[in-house]
Amino acid sequence: MTMGRETLLRHFHSLTTDLFLLYTQITMNFRKYQLKNGLRIILSPIKESKSTTALVLVGTGSRYERKENNGISHFLEHMFFKGTKNRPKPQDVVSDLDAIGGEYNAFTSQECTGFWAKVSNHHLDVALNWLADILFHSKFSPREIEKEKGVVIEEINLYEDLPSRKIFHNWLHLLYGRQPLGWPVLGTKENVKKINQKMLLSYLQSQYQATNTVLCLSGNLPSLSSVVKKISKVFRFDSTNEFCSPLKIKDTQKKPGVSVEYKKTDQSHLIVGFRGLDINHPDQYALQLISTILGGYMSSRLFVEVREKRGLAYHISSVVEFFTDTGFIAARAGVSNNRIEEAIKVILQEFKKIQKGNISITELNKAKENLIGRLFLSLESSDEIATWLAEQEVFRNKILTPQQIANRIKKVELTDLKRVAREIFRPQRLNLAIIGPFKNREVFENILQDYA
Repeated sequence: MTMGRETLLRHFHSLTTDLFLLYTQITMNFRKYQLKNGLRIILSPIKESKSTTALVLVGTGSRYERKENNGISHFLEHMFFKGTKNRPKPQDVVSDLDAIGGEYNAFTSQECTGFWAKVSNHHLDVALNWLADILFHSKFSPREIEKEKGVVIEEINLYEDLPSRKIFHNWLHLLYGRQPLGWPVLGTKENVKKINQKMLLSYLQSQYQATNTVLCLSGNLPSLSSVVKKISKVFRFDSTNEFCSPLKIKDTQKKPGVSVEYKKTDQSHLIVGFRGLDINHPDQYALQLISTILGGYMSSRLFVEVREKRGLAYHISSVVEFFTDTGFIAARAGVSNNRIEEAIKVILQEFKKIQKGNISITELNKAKENLIGRLFLSLESSDEIATWLAEQEVFRNKILTPQQIANRIKKVELTDLKRVAREIFRPQRLNLAIIGPFKNREVFENILQDYA
C-alpha cells in the first residue's frame, strides 16, 4: 500500500503529541518517524513475512570509550540480560521469548551496540516489551556484575585462543594504534576486573540517549499507527546528559607497517592491505568492486592465484571495511608456516597488478553483478532487513534503498577503479599483521619494502 505525504500526515494526526512524521520512503516500503525525544523509528512492513524483527541500534561502541573504561560498551551489553525490575533473574529475562520460540541476541562493535528479537508475527508486543524492559529497567546488580566479569574474561580467553579472529584486533591495532578504534571491543582483563555499577550507570546515562538510538521493526506488522503508539509509550528515555562523541582518527602513517605476534600455531594467520575510505566517501562502491575482483568469490584473483594455482591456503579472501571516518581494504588468509613469505608476495603481486590498472571491463561487469546479486540475496528475511535499515540510519544518517545502491554500483566505470586503486594501493598505506611462530619482523618488513 502506498500513500501520498498529505494522506500519511492525516493518517497519523491522531497519534500522541510527542510524535511527528520525519519523512516517508515508499521505494522499499519503509517509513521513518521521530519522537520528540529524538528516538528514530523505522517501520518496514513485509506482508508475506512469517516473522517480525525488532531491533534497537545505539550509536555507541568501543571507539566511544576512553582508555580507562575500554570494554565497558561490551560489558554493558551483557548486563542487560542479567535481570530487570520486572524480570529479576537472568533466566527470567529470556523466559518469555523462549516460551514463544523467539530468537534474540545482542552485539557490540566499534561504532554501535544492538539488541534484537525475532518472533512470529502475532508476538510483536512480546518483543517490544522485552526490548523496552531490558533497556530501561535493568538492575545492574553488583552481584551479577561480579559474576559476569568471569564470563567476559573467558570470552577474551576464547578470542586469544582463536588466531583467525584475534588477527582482526591485531590488524586494527596496527592501523590505529593507541586510538580507540585500535582497542579491543572486549576490552582488557584488567579493565573488566575494575568495572563496577557506578561506571556502568554513568556510561549508560551518557551514551544511551534517544537522539543516538534507532528502533527498527521489519516483518508482517499490524497497523502502523498502533505500532508507533506502542513504541511512544514504552520507549521513554530520561537521560539528557552530554553524549560522549568518538575521537577523530589521526593518520600519521608514512611507510609500510608490520605487526607480528609470536604464537605456536599449526597455521599462520595474516591480514595484508591498505588504509581505505570512510562509509560516506563517493568512491566506496569502486573500492567494493576492487575488493570483489580481488577476493570476493571462488573465481576471484586471490582465490585462483593463492589457493588453486599454488595450494598456499585453504581460506583466502578480501575484505573491505568502512567506518564513519576511515576504513581499510585487505586480504586475509591462513597459510602454512613454512610458506607464509611466498603467500604474502603473491598477494602483494595481485595488489600491484590492480594498482597498475590491470583490470578488464569483463572483470568489472562480473563484480558489479556479483555485488548487486549478493545485496538483494542478503535482504530476504526480516532480521536482515531490519539490520540493513538501522545500520544505514546510524552510520550514514540516511537510508538508501537496495535499488539506489545497485544504481550507484552500476555507474562505476573502469576509469574509477583504476583511479581509486592508484590512490589506495600505495606503500605508505600498506600494512601487514601476522600471528604465527615468528619472532623476526625484519623479513616481513623487507617484503613490504619490495612492494614499492
